[in-house]
Amino acid sequence: MLRPHDPIPGRNLRAVGELTSAFSKYPDLENIAITGVSIDSHQIEAGDLFVAVAGAKVHGATYAGNAKLNGAVAVLTDEVGAALITDLPVLVVADPRAAAGVIAAWLHNEPMRDMFSVGVTGTNGKTTVTTLLHQIAMVAGRQSGLVGTVETRIGDEVVQALRTTPEAPELQSLAAVMRERHMRNLFMEVSSHAVSLNRIGGSHFDIAAFTNLSQDHLDFHGNMDSYFAAKAALFSYKYADTAYINIDSTWAKKLLEIQELPVVSISRNTKSADWYFERIETGAHSTELAIRGAGGILIETTTKLVGEFNLDNLLMAIAICVASGIDPIDIAAITPSLIGAEGRLEKVDLGQSFTALVDYAHSPDSVTSVLETLRKSTSGKVIALLGCGGDRDKSKRPLMGAALLAGSDMAIFTSDNPRSEDPASIVKDMVSGLTLPATSAIELDRKRAIEIAVAAAKPGDVVVLLGKGHEPGQEIAGVKHNFDDRLVLAAAIEATP
Repeated sequence: MLRPHDPIPGRNLRAVGELTSAFSKYPDLENIAITGVSIDSHQIEAGDLFVAVAGAKVHGATYAGNAKLNGAVAVLTDEVGAALITDLPVLVVADPRAAAGVIAAWLHNEPMRDMFSVGVTGTNGKTTVTTLLHQIAMVAGRQSGLVGTVETRIGDEVVQALRTTPEAPELQSLAAVMRERHMRNLFMEVSSHAVSLNRIGGSHFDIAAFTNLSQDHLDFHGNMDSYFAAKAALFSYKYADTAYINIDSTWAKKLLEIQELPVVSISRNTKSADWYFERIETGAHSTELAIRGAGGILIETTTKLVGEFNLDNLLMAIAICVASGIDPIDIAAITPSLIGAEGRLEKVDLGQSFTALVDYAHSPDSVTSVLETLRKSTSGKVIALLGCGGDRDKSKRPLMGAALLAGSDMAIFTSDNPRSEDPASIVKDMVSGLTLPATSAIELDRKRAIEIAVAAAKPGDVVVLLGKGHEPGQEIAGVKHNFDDRLVLAAAIEATP
């Protein structure tokens, strides 16, 4: 876990107990100082408070001995965990995971409040919006941090990201490092899992932004209402000051109905919104834009980003950048150079006669959006390849398969990350209820499927690999193998006569 170099003044356990309403039978709390907090016993350092949470199979309190060896001075856990610990002072709370972020933020003196912090949520667009925010701010001379799916950055430095939103203590420590290194902004993806699992405990954002909502992660949330509720929980004074909402969806309208935060509305076409496009003129190599903003701001610029969904992402990013204090004139000058996020409609160009792209689309709506965009921009065939992840939401597989078939001239069904599932069973789910034309193909070996797609391409066609995007590996039967769609696609193109 990345930690700030500036020493944290020790806070005693009694203060931690009062902060979290924790119960303890230990009599000497005032004489035990903590200087850090972690949920992972392997990341414990001397003076840390170990937060032991219940796991899917094993309670974290089982690892208290390891935490003590690494320097833990106390444990915060629930009643079940407390019964497993005999050799460290224990604080007991009903939900230790929820308390962990609050403690970490307090211990680091609430670092997110010392930066202009933005949390972006939605099924699609989180990565692109936060990436655009970071690019614009950095070019404008404002050192900024980025926390997201593809990467975490402190200014220009890349920090390995293990999940979309880190565990709460890790996030607060990371934010403290960003503050220590004089970052002015923090742009962060906020997943529904992060909200549900209290990974944003102790966090506070100047702006919470909503891009859209469509079916995904129902293996975790159960249904769309629960999925929406997890997203909507971010939009409260507990976590944010202002809501920036793209209003062009039914779920957005539902979010507006329950909103307690002041709202800035974003829309592609609705002229009554605070931010909207006054003009969109698509050319061969770029798109000319006239953006009307709050207070009558007019930003005229161009972009190389492709697709209406990317225009939505760009509009959100520009509106937030203006709110952060960046001059609209500077934003207009910077926008033509923006390149979007890695693995999002990313080109693989070796001089071949057809367009080759890689995209992270892994929900029915995102597959449809990408293929509709490519259909409008190509004169040839759309050759699309897609798999679905194993051990994940099975209900979206036939919807994704149908979207692939409907949006392409040649649909290739293959593997994504099958994980512990049988790849053939996953593809069977994808094609359930479909009548596959002769032009479609099923090839479970993703490398071979990519080679089939490339071999079928003619001048003017577009080949797009969907689902994995930036991911550098493929998990099969619990084993992760090196597999980067971009590299495999490039090799297939090179090998084609």
